[in-house]
Amino acid sequence: MNPLPIESVLPELKEALQSNACAVLVAQPGAGKTTKVPLALLHEPWLEGQKILMLEPRRLAARAAARYMASQQNEQVGQTIGYRVKNDTRVSVQTRIEVITEGVLTRMLQNDPALEGVGAVIFDEFHERSLHADVGLALCRQSQTLLREDLRIVVMSATIEAEPVAAMLDDAPIIRSEGRVFPVETHYLDRPVDGRVEQAVVKTIQHALHIHDGSVLVFLPGAAEIHRVESALTAMKLGKEVVIAPLYGNLSQEAQDQALMACGPGQRKVVLATSIAESSLTVEGITVVIDSGLMRVSRFSPRTGMTRLTTVPVSQASADQRRGRAGRLGPGVCYRLWTEQEQRQLPPSSTPEIRDADLAPLALELAAWGVPDPAALVWLDPPPAAAYQQARELLVQLGALHDGGGLTPHGKRLAELGLHPRLAHMVLQAVPLELGAMACELAAMLSERDFMRAARDRDADVRTRIEALWSAARQERDIDFGLCRRIAAEAKALQQSLGIHPSGRERAEASGLLLAFAYPDRIAQRRSTGRFLLSNGRGAVLPELQALSNERYIACAELDDNGVESRIYLAAPVQEEELLDAFDALMSREQEVLWNRETQSVKAKHIIRLGALTLKEAPVQDPDPDVLLEALLAGIASESLDLLPWSRSARQLQMRVTFLYRFDEDWPDMSDSALLSTLGDWLGPHVYGIKSRAELQRLPLTGILEEMLSWEQRRLLEEWAPTHMQVPSGSRIPIDYSDSESPVLSVRLQEMFGLENTPRIAKGRVPLTLHLLSPAQRPVQVTKDLASFWRDAYFEVKKDLKGRYPKHYWPDDPMAAIPTNRAKPRT
Repeated sequence: MNPLPIESVLPELKEALQSNACAVLVAQPGAGKTTKVPLALLHEPWLEGQKILMLEPRRLAARAAARYMASQQNEQVGQTIGYRVKNDTRVSVQTRIEVITEGVLTRMLQNDPALEGVGAVIFDEFHERSLHADVGLALCRQSQTLLREDLRIVVMSATIEAEPVAAMLDDAPIIRSEGRVFPVETHYLDRPVDGRVEQAVVKTIQHALHIHDGSVLVFLPGAAEIHRVESALTAMKLGKEVVIAPLYGNLSQEAQDQALMACGPGQRKVVLATSIAESSLTVEGITVVIDSGLMRVSRFSPRTGMTRLTTVPVSQASADQRRGRAGRLGPGVCYRLWTEQEQRQLPPSSTPEIRDADLAPLALELAAWGVPDPAALVWLDPPPAAAYQQARELLVQLGALHDGGGLTPHGKRLAELGLHPRLAHMVLQAVPLELGAMACELAAMLSERDFMRAARDRDADVRTRIEALWSAARQERDIDFGLCRRIAAEAKALQQSLGIHPSGRERAEASGLLLAFAYPDRIAQRRSTGRFLLSNGRGAVLPELQALSNERYIACAELDDNGVESRIYLAAPVQEEELLDAFDALMSREQEVLWNRETQSVKAKHIIRLGALTLKEAPVQDPDPDVLLEALLAGIASESLDLLPWSRSARQLQMRVTFLYRFDEDWPDMSDSALLSTLGDWLGPHVYGIKSRAELQRLPLTGILEEMLSWEQRRLLEEWAPTHMQVPSGSRIPIDYSDSESPVLSVRLQEMFGLENTPRIAKGRVPLTLHLLSPAQRPVQVTKDLASFWRDAYFEVKKDLKGRYPKHYWPDDPMAAIPTNRAKPRT
């Protein structure tokens, strides 16, 4: 067997670790670092009598690496080489190398900060930058600094920028292995994919099977896309020689092994994988890679407190990792389902999970570690402040932290369970209610993807899932049986670890209360059929009519955090009495005096609230008059001044004063916005004790507005902004002040005969805008210059009007004519 590329740098790595506590190893995919480095360090003098922990980001990779190293030693897994992953441990007293997943390292550090008996911790595939890896490295680094100067830390990766990691590790030496990557011919699309990427994937798989030899590795964003492509390929009947093998994290171990192993004679394989196959794993026989260019990541929103899965383009580093899978055995081919222009727009590397993750588990881990402030540790990327603060607030709400940030006894118990703090809190709250066994089942279920995902659009009810776990007859349901069995096994393991036994009192109807313990910020109250208000103030919706749509209260475990109303994917009903009994400490009790838009009156009531939800309310008979006044004025401000009894005279007075205020700010500002902003000053004294719109209608609004004017201003008002203007015909025509910049006088043209110039107001400063009307009261001319109209435009207008109104008086000389409000002037 040819030596692996990593073997040429192993002496350099050993030498570095003789004199340094840390090292960074950069090696290309396929170099052999995952399986060769731990074995190479096993007999170093500084490791004598101690073991190596190697962290892998995924359970599948951890098991595969341990099995391969054990086979190299001609041993069974669990002897010299073993592994620890969730609910699956293969180690013994003779185990010297333990391949573990990252969460396991955190538990080990919390139980023994000095890591007694451990001589080295290796972080493999660190470029993936999972939250657990970042936390584990930060904690290991502090343990090394304070407790274990002899502890070695090795960070290994294929694509990471090594210098920042080395700087974090006290300028650790960097060892580089160029690797052995065969040339990979890379093909791009001419134009972006139109429609679902699965169609392009299936077409490319057909092409690759026809053109190339060997097996094909296809990268897709998630299990749903994998199943759709698998169904399409199965329907094509590609032949017995083509084996279709899905590969993703929630598959059974047997199915994962089937995807990784070599094909039988005369066969070739199409492996449909998520990003799980980017690194660490070796998929036998691959010569062709087809990359959809997409990956699915979790994004946490501090704004809503919810995490959602989103599909995003891969980074350039991930794309290179994927392409490298085709060049491990010999020259290969990679089909990238995007254009070269799109390639140039991809981000250089993936975003570290710590920037986008729900940080509640991290905040609990750090509190248990004794450093609630993350600034006490050294990070490659520190936790975002907003998300971390929200995580701490949630832990305070769950009773895990004191207001000052210290861990409570309850928080200590949560940290020991190794579950998400929400789920751990749910389990511990359920035990005294004799619902602990079902809480463990819910915790296991909510830690995995939905095993009834195909049915979730028409059934979001968690009770259905609980009953499916309990039922032996599941054939009629849309269930992923393998995942269902694994959830049941994980629930049983959790029950055993806590010493919980089914009480016989468990009932699916209690699942709503249990979800409410885990998600107190997602308790929801029905607003209308299928529409809910969450206790955190957000909206939520069940688009399809179903059993939960008309429940008064539900507790939501999963929502999508899209749009104004988040779509509810998993929830269960909870009773008001259960909420009042179980969440008394989170309830707020207050007296509320508010304007009620429906009744158009001020209502005073005692209210019991849970976050944004109103659970109970009762009327208050005699509220404080000052509070009553404040609520009334707030109601008027919210509904606009239309609540007041505006008569024609009141509105005209307002507009006249607003007109004068433009020229002289000694006049009060009576615009709607100004009146609304000063309600307490001019209206407050007149509405003390009033509770409703009906009572407001009895107010003398004109007189109230006049009180805002001085005696002198009242006198000048008629002179400077008259209500009417007497025109040459003798008529008193009202002036329209609705446009405060250009008051309008609408008058029949015939009534203005003999008047040479435009009438003016505001001490002669403002000409009226004249709307000169036909006998039918329709404008025939709008002007501020009457003299110009008589001189230049009248004769054309006269021709038109004389033709349409021949019985009316249309003199040749308007200045010498007799003004009239009739068809013809009286003789």
